[in-house]
Amino acid sequence: MSGERKGSSEPDIEIGAAAKARKLRFRSKPRSDVEFRGGTRFRTDKDVEELELETDEQSERRNLPDEVEPGVTYRNVEVGWAARARLRTPDEERDEQ
Repeated sequence: MSGERKGSSEPDIEIGAAAKARKLRFRSKPRSDVEFRGGTRFRTDKDVEELELETDEQSERRNLPDEVEPGVTYRNVEVGWAARARLRTPDEERDEQ
């Protein structure tokens, strides 16, 4: 494994999930939230620098609206979700300036 990045938008970590259901009904309106926390440090010969964390999440739904209604039966539902995180190195931050 080399220390070179493959591309500026490629994540360092990606977590995903997928689900299917023939029938799905909610008793109450669901609440969901995704939050990324943390960071890391980068040690050079001269200094220790904090790295910036870039995050992104994406979901895809089939036969399921963004806002579901309690008591409604949704059929042939598919949901896919992915969260990505990428650390920006000090060299990348300097290149953008």
